[in-house]
Amino acid sequence: MRIFLVMSVFIISCGTKVQSVDPIPTHDTFKVESKEVGEVRVINVWKPPMYKNSEESFPVLYMPDGGIKEDFPHMANTLAKLIKEKRIQPIILVGIENTERGRDLTGYSESDYDARFCPQSDGAKSFRSFIMKELIPIINNRYKTSTTKGIIGESLAGLFVMETLMQYPESFDFYIAFDPSLWWNNHYLLRNANELFKKFPDKEIKLWFAGSDTEDISKYTKELNKYLENNAPGTLKWKYSNEEKEKHNTIFRATKEKALTWMLNQ
Repeated sequence: MRIFLVMSVFIISCGTKVQSVDPIPTHDTFKVESKEVGEVRVINVWKPPMYKNSEESFPVLYMPDGGIKEDFPHMANTLAKLIKEKRIQPIILVGIENTERGRDLTGYSESDYDARFCPQSDGAKSFRSFIMKELIPIINNRYKTSTTKGIIGESLAGLFVMETLMQYPESFDFYIAFDPSLWWNNHYLLRNANELFKKFPDKEIKLWFAGSDTEDISKYTKELNKYLENNAPGTLKWKYSNEEKEKHNTIFRATKEKALTWMLNQ
């Protein structure tokens, strides 16, 4: 039974991410014809209430799994609530709708085990190039953005967040990952943590990550926490949240306010 449940988590992770219905907030939607991923991508943008009448520039939070039928409405509504309560600073949300989720959010894997769940993979490099080279310049041109930007993700999107942090840390200023799939490629990121963190930049970068009760995931988030306790780069400000009462399919909604207030509290 346990093996079946773990397999179900991995299959869901690699497939299309569909959430329960949330109220859809007012937002912008447009398409980007990407050379980096070779397809048209749908982008959703939510702006904080004070955006229209403000001359200020706003930080930006980028989110894979950002389709209207995915996590975008829920995250936008959560940001609106926290901003209204003055618990976080105003921020722009940019959601990227999935096409081939397992492909875009995973890097290379030598594991036959991984291929059983994500037959299409190793697209993270191209997807990251799409975000950095194509999407971010478009967002900066269309909206009043500051230089501060972050990325948020769960499960495979959490893996993408962690891979970006550890391999391309200067891509973003802050990173949020819920139940990141650090098992990918025989837990490559953890096995190579020493080498990867040697290349960490000389500027402050923030990380918040959490692990649920799912043993095949939490054992690696706990291992990363222990590694950082002893070896974190001096410029990395980080926090681990051990969410043993949450399951893989509940951790995002249960802990997102905790993550956002720690990261964005004025």
